[in-house]
Amino acid sequence: MKTANIGYPRIGAHREWKKALEAFWKNETTEETLKDALKNIRIENLEKQQKKNLDFIPVADSSWYDHILDTAWSLNIIPERFRSLEDTPGLDTYFAIARGTKDGVASEMTKWFNTNYHYIVPEFDDKTKPALVHNRWSDAFNEAKEIGIDGGVPVIVGPYTFLSLSKGVEQFSERLNELKAIYINIFKQLEKDGAAWVQVDEPILSTSLTTEEVQTIAELYNDIKAELPQLNLKLQTYFSNIAHWEIIKKSNVDGFGLDFVHDGETQLKTLTESGFPEGKTLFAGVLNGRNIWRSDIQTVGVLVKALNALTPDIVIQPSCSLLHVPVTVELEKDLPSWLRDGLAFADEKLTELSIVSDWAAGKTTGADLQLKALATLQEAPGRQKNEVRQAVAALTDEDFHRASPYAERKEKQKEAFQLPLLPTTTIGSLPQTQTVRQERLKWRRKEKSNEEYEAFIQAETKRWVDIQEELDIDVLVHGEFERTDMVEYFGEKLDGFAFTRYGWVQSYGSRCVKPPVIYGDVAFREPMTVAESKYAQSLTSRPVKGMLTGPITILNWSFVRNDVSRRDVVLQIGLALREEIRHLEENGITMIQVDEPALREGLPLKKNLHEAYLNDAVESFRLATSAVKPTTQIHTHMCYSEFDKIIKSIDALDADVISIETSRSHGELVSAFEDDHYDKGIGLGVYDIHSPRVPTQEEMVQNIKRALTVLDPEQFWVNPDCGLKTRAEKETVEALKVMVKAAHDVRESVLSKQQ
Repeated sequence: MKTANIGYPRIGAHREWKKALEAFWKNETTEETLKDALKNIRIENLEKQQKKNLDFIPVADSSWYDHILDTAWSLNIIPERFRSLEDTPGLDTYFAIARGTKDGVASEMTKWFNTNYHYIVPEFDDKTKPALVHNRWSDAFNEAKEIGIDGGVPVIVGPYTFLSLSKGVEQFSERLNELKAIYINIFKQLEKDGAAWVQVDEPILSTSLTTEEVQTIAELYNDIKAELPQLNLKLQTYFSNIAHWEIIKKSNVDGFGLDFVHDGETQLKTLTESGFPEGKTLFAGVLNGRNIWRSDIQTVGVLVKALNALTPDIVIQPSCSLLHVPVTVELEKDLPSWLRDGLAFADEKLTELSIVSDWAAGKTTGADLQLKALATLQEAPGRQKNEVRQAVAALTDEDFHRASPYAERKEKQKEAFQLPLLPTTTIGSLPQTQTVRQERLKWRRKEKSNEEYEAFIQAETKRWVDIQEELDIDVLVHGEFERTDMVEYFGEKLDGFAFTRYGWVQSYGSRCVKPPVIYGDVAFREPMTVAESKYAQSLTSRPVKGMLTGPITILNWSFVRNDVSRRDVVLQIGLALREEIRHLEENGITMIQVDEPALREGLPLKKNLHEAYLNDAVESFRLATSAVKPTTQIHTHMCYSEFDKIIKSIDALDADVISIETSRSHGELVSAFEDDHYDKGIGLGVYDIHSPRVPTQEEMVQNIKRALTVLDPEQFWVNPDCGLKTRAEKETVEALKVMVKAAHDVRESVLSKQQ
């Protein structure tokens, strides 16, 4: 049985990709050095896959920053504010779109479907003229040929998905025809290069499309294929079952890549009932490309046999690109063997393909080892805690509701905090300098005692409390200098979590995260944030927010065990955070922020599954936060939330104040409030922290005033759009200074009108 991969992690086992990018951005290396470094990583990745004896190896799945931006840049889809940078868009233009310049705001960044990967949103306007200026797919195919990979499969995001994820697209059909002509030229060049297959990713097919939309996609590929009789087109989908299979299966492509992991039972049922077209190749995604557990080879083998009964021409592969998992378990020497043996990162998943193929052929040696590892994992210490499961089972309706309605809480909190109109605050984290990271590393290596490290953290906290007071910020934060990552920090202090050393995955640009591994029942152990919050509050008379990461974000940003329901896991996390909040409140912290930046990203792609997921998100948040007093103010923060689509669920969280990351799409989000009423406190990010540029006061004033056209000044908070951990100290201080001035400017204007 043949095997394929559809995408490999681009960052390198030791994040070499990240380091090369950041050195270039700091002007420590040249463009030529960057290109050489990234080429070395690409070649190494290809050679590793080549050694796995894959029949289909993806090429052009690497990136300078983001594969959607790669596509836009290659097709001359450049935002107007960056078109004058270069006659032919080169890397200066490319990185300007992603990161912004002094004079140009970076393009919007948002979640890649329901993952924690972020893509740069392509921008169209009436002057956009798509054209092929960089045939990166041909370059990648020929690069692979140079090292002996003749059967490389170029990977390209399909035109329909690309347009659907873009903004400013008017006359969709006309734009689609423009792109169709360009894609045909790309494919013709690949045909000349000697490519046998091209993988065209259309994950939009896994969402809730209409019959008419799917028919348009089917006709699109019929038109493309008519121009390319010799080139095999593989239409690849992932993250859920395909919409309207009975229509798309008639498309004249040569193969279909389908996900049989995420809602795979529905996918299998659809194919069983509707059939698989003769003469086509089924590229079956049978291994989970988004989680890190070893596969139950018996279960996967049964699935493969069922699929093979539907069609003899089958190729097995991961369910999606392995971009979403770390590179290799081989480096994880510190994990206990019972856990390490139960994990499969990218390299191990490619090995599993061979094991599945062997199992289907009657060879069971590899499968037996897999099953033994999974059995050992299931018996691991901490896998099951009866007291935790009993606590979840005993929950009642009262556990999910505040004692007082918001209208009453609002008045009590107003009296308790005495905040000015348009209060200013930040989201939580403050710049973590190289010194902060070095001190933490020394402490972890036991080169610093606990007392020495605590003294350093307190000194850094005090320094930034003083800075915030000097800036005249109304509600302060302690800065989170003791934290590496907003999920990892809590996972290290809760039962049921484990941590890798090299388990990095790309989140956006050069930003990589190391998701915790939830292997057992989650339980509160001891207070996690009280000491730092209490110390910061002792330094000032202004409110200092306690800072927690919310349950659905901890769930979505972790690799989650797959032997119990995700609902059970998120309620366990909610109970643990409820206990932490109780300790904060008892220690005088009465403004507590429980961040849920990942709430939107976990939303299933199919609309019929939205309600159940959102109910779990709301209930777990309310479980964590509902036991506090009416005078305790609960905040939350969200990223890329497409607020208008889930406003009812966000309202149902019953948080007193929410802040939303909106600076790159401020106008679009504000317009949502013209149709939907929201009465609680809200902060719409007034500047973009993902770009190194310091915005002008005029820009921030404009963002505040735009929000106040649909929001009451009494409910509006002024804040950056996200945490400031990754920003440099100087630019952070300058930006916050401008933010406070903008807030004071608008505050005075509003007050003068009220008099």
